[in-house]
Amino acid sequence: MSRTSSAPTTRFWEGKSLHDLTEAEWESLCDGCGKCCLHKLEDQDTGEVHYTNIACRLLDTGSCRCSNYPGRKRLVPDCVKLTPDDIKTLTWLPSTCAYKLVDEGKPLPWWHPLESGDPNTVHAAGISVRGRCVPEKRAGDYEDHIVTWPW
Repeated sequence: MSRTSSAPTTRFWEGKSLHDLTEAEWESLCDGCGKCCLHKLEDQDTGEVHYTNIACRLLDTGSCRCSNYPGRKRLVPDCVKLTPDDIKTLTWLPSTCAYKLVDEGKPLPWWHPLESGDPNTVHAAGISVRGRCVPEKRAGDYEDHIVTWPW
């Protein structure tokens, strides 16, 4: 029987720390949900983070991937480049974030492309921001775009 899935035959993310991943392995952990590329508002008094449906100007809202990943820090200076050391401190990462899950020793969900072998399962499962976000240039008042999606 031929294998039709492009899922990896080795499950490199199991039993490895985030610090031990190669660059390619690290990048493949991103499920392409796009949630980390949405603007967040932080209450200065309480520190509470409010999530919006406003996409970073570089987010391709169809693919939920950065349209200029190599140049993102130059074009959007406050873009956060995730590192293994940041995962525990970035409390605004979604609960489904593979970096968080791997760091906590939890399994990846069935819809994660590394599990399914299909980059579209994150969209089919309704996890991504596809069809649920607006470009920042059309957003207007950010407070009008606060969302309470499952994070």
